[in-house]
Amino acid sequence: MPITYNTGYDDAQAVNESPRSTFIYKDLNLFFTKHPTSSDVSKVTDIQAVKRSVRNLVLLNSGEKPFHPEIGGGVHGSLFENFTPLKEVELQAAIEDVISIYEPRVVLEEVKVNDGRGYNELDQNKLGITVSFSMANVPNEIHDIEVFLDKVR
Repeated sequence: MPITYNTGYDDAQAVNESPRSTFIYKDLNLFFTKHPTSSDVSKVTDIQAVKRSVRNLVLLNSGEKPFHPEIGGGVHGSLFENFTPLKEVELQAAIEDVISIYEPRVVLEEVKVNDGRGYNELDQNKLGITVSFSMANVPNEIHDIEVFLDKVR
């Protein structure tokens, strides 16, 4: 039975290296913090790198990535629309497509939009997205990324 890890934004800041993976993924830290010993840009590794990549794909709009206008989850583009259950299904399909096409390190398990909270959250203009996935090199551990969008005022 797979192990489910419920993680949020704070977990993406921690160093999470899987002890069972034979290949460790490395990406640049997009906060561009300085490494304490080498004074170079710090890196994010393994699960942390994949979580950030998935989160960036979900929040990326079509046309924001130079030379690749087709990449984007479409979350920000749907913020000012009337949010109906049909729009939830469309957004879920768009997120599933962008992750399955542009993130080969991930085996997508499930994408939930508004997590079954119902119309109460839709009326308050809140959007919650949970992406459940396992890494391609460690298929028996399921990880979650939660993205919440809320009005500022």
